[in-house]
Amino acid sequence: MQMENLDRGLVSVRSGSGNLVSWRLLGTEASGVSFNLYRGATKVNSSPITGATNYLDSGAAAGSSYTVRAVVNGTEQAASAPALQFGSGYLDVPLQVPPGGTTPSGEAYTYVANDASVGDLDGDGDYEFVLKWDPSNAKDNSQSGYTGNVYIDAYTLTGTRLWRIDLGRNIRAGAHYTQFQVFDYDGDGRAEVAMKTADGTRSGTGQVIGSASADHRNSSGYILAGPEYLTMFDGRTGAALSTVNYDPPRGNVSSWGDSYGNRVDRFLAGTAYLDGQRPSLIMARGYYTRAVIAAWDFRNGTLTKRWTFDSNASGNSAAYGQGNHSLSVADVDGDGRQEIVYGAATIDDNGRLLWSTGHGHGDAGHVGDLDPSRPGLEYFKVSEDSRKPGSWFADARTGQVLWSTAPAGDNGRGVSADIWAGSPGAESWSSAVGGLANTRGQNVGRKPSSTNFLAWWDGDPVRELLDGTRVDKYGTSGETRLLSGSGVASNNGTKSTPALSGDILGDWREEVVWRTSDNRALRIYSTPSQTSTRIYTLMHDAQYRTAIAWQNTAYNQPPHPSFFIGDGMSTPPTPNIYLR
Repeated sequence: MQMENLDRGLVSVRSGSGNLVSWRLLGTEASGVSFNLYRGATKVNSSPITGATNYLDSGAAAGSSYTVRAVVNGTEQAASAPALQFGSGYLDVPLQVPPGGTTPSGEAYTYVANDASVGDLDGDGDYEFVLKWDPSNAKDNSQSGYTGNVYIDAYTLTGTRLWRIDLGRNIRAGAHYTQFQVFDYDGDGRAEVAMKTADGTRSGTGQVIGSASADHRNSSGYILAGPEYLTMFDGRTGAALSTVNYDPPRGNVSSWGDSYGNRVDRFLAGTAYLDGQRPSLIMARGYYTRAVIAAWDFRNGTLTKRWTFDSNASGNSAAYGQGNHSLSVADVDGDGRQEIVYGAATIDDNGRLLWSTGHGHGDAGHVGDLDPSRPGLEYFKVSEDSRKPGSWFADARTGQVLWSTAPAGDNGRGVSADIWAGSPGAESWSSAVGGLANTRGQNVGRKPSSTNFLAWWDGDPVRELLDGTRVDKYGTSGETRLLSGSGVASNNGTKSTPALSGDILGDWREEVVWRTSDNRALRIYSTPSQTSTRIYTLMHDAQYRTAIAWQNTAYNQPPHPSFFIGDGMSTPPTPNIYLR
């Protein structure tokens, strides 16, 4: 698979009286590569670093400058770019807050930094941020009322704003409306940015899509008329590169399940390696009733349709009503091509229904090697239907349910990960079900205090709990606080999610990105803890990398790699990738 040509992502985090310096092990590097670390011109390691790609420089001054050099077959390679300095445990990326406004009904609104993603927009090997700004009057689809415009910005790690896209009055603001994707779709080494657009959308270079004067909002603030588009934007400039009609069209609004616009405007998005080599864009509509998923390729400057899956089409009815408020992307059948795990149904890489459990809609799902004692991947999901299992754990290849819990009404949250070394593989838990389940569905102890996000934060491969503005270590009698974010706020109301969390810098441990409370910066936290575990950058694992792309979709979910990371883990497989 074609992946990003990343640099070392070198970071220096103040840790006690020293600096923890960490860097990426690239997925294309031979297992024998080692490293030398330099503070200024002084090599700090006495012998090449052959283990985990981090080093605690004890007693070093805060603000010391570092570079790292790979050693290949005894020969030292070129120096990396200088380390980013996380002097207080975090790095701030300054933001430019959009000016507020007033709706046609006279309601004033301001702006809040919402979900973020990353991509190498300029092809220099490091990541830039793409950030969605939500107005303070953003709405759930079930709520009437006007909203302010949605803006999408791009920033370098030093806070230079590259561009701003104004989605215009004909895109409503809320968690279910704008799912944006950041990925290098055409393989030129620079990421593009894709999203649904409409009349009056203005690109980062000032291009207007459709009619600048059209206003399709009804008196309830919904937009149920007018053209709908899908646009691929240039990641460097924000220019519109290709615009096509959004698939599927809304058609008859009431045919999606209601007449006022709640169900018709439920959108999901993702990125998937459908051919096993190059990424395709996934844009979808509907999940409570009809579900339609369109796959697009972006080649030679043009969006072209690969396929469309429609639950209303012959043979696809088992996918009707099976969508989640999120989706996952994974190679569930081991054929080297990725599938779309849409909820209680999975769509094969060729656009055909692979399986459906019929257990219906839910808010959360987790795909990964959750049970390393079984071949392949597993899937844990919660359900909203009081007639269906409250949660269930399945073989991700076939959809065979391996265990499930009793119906529990609207079971709104669920998580599965190895958070406790006391049982093999992942533990699973959910908001409406008591206890903590092992890979066989047996209760093995106390349920964690949060049911939200995850992060690999400390030195061991067991994962931590990320909720609100904190990171906690699970314990059988209670959690241990590892990080309390300072001057930051979480997003998306009671969902309490970060702007982004993932392995975006340093070694394989995950950074957590929150907005500052005044919305004037994205604050990136990176671990100050040493690790002895050596893992290549998770961004060179296709499942994890596409998970970072879809993380902002609707009800944000944490990423999982294609292999097991946890207590007793095996050596991770070498990525089968090539770099652009």
